[in-house]
Amino acid sequence: MKAVQAKETSRSTVFGKAKAFASFSAKDLKAAKEFYGRTLGLDVSETKEGLEMNVGGNPVFIYPKQNHTPATFTILNFPVDNIDEAVDELERLGVQMEHYDQKDLKTDKRGIMRGNGPTIAWFKDPDGNILSVIEE
Repeated sequence: MKAVQAKETSRSTVFGKAKAFASFSAKDLKAAKEFYGRTLGLDVSETKEGLEMNVGGNPVFIYPKQNHTPATFTILNFPVDNIDEAVDELERLGVQMEHYDQKDLKTDKRGIMRGNGPTIAWFKDPDGNILSVIEE
């Protein structure tokens, strides 16, 4: 049997002009809409397939999934000018910051990692998806 040889191309012509968007799942779309819309103050609209958000000009889609399992990594990062002010505001809004005490991932008492890469703090949405604020 003769092996099929792949056509050689230097790069795809399909994806360069594609308007890509991020997406992730949530078990409770009502809670997600409340959190992202009211708590975080993002523009959130409902569609028959899920929730659409505009985050800094970037489209993000949240789709329902009954057997949703939160990702074990950060799914969405929010660049901020001042991380301490961002954490203050999140806490004032009732959002709890995550705290880590691992070899390469340690946060301070406020939940902010400083000095080991970018200055960053993590928090979760109602479905357990990990989000962050990251100081620019």
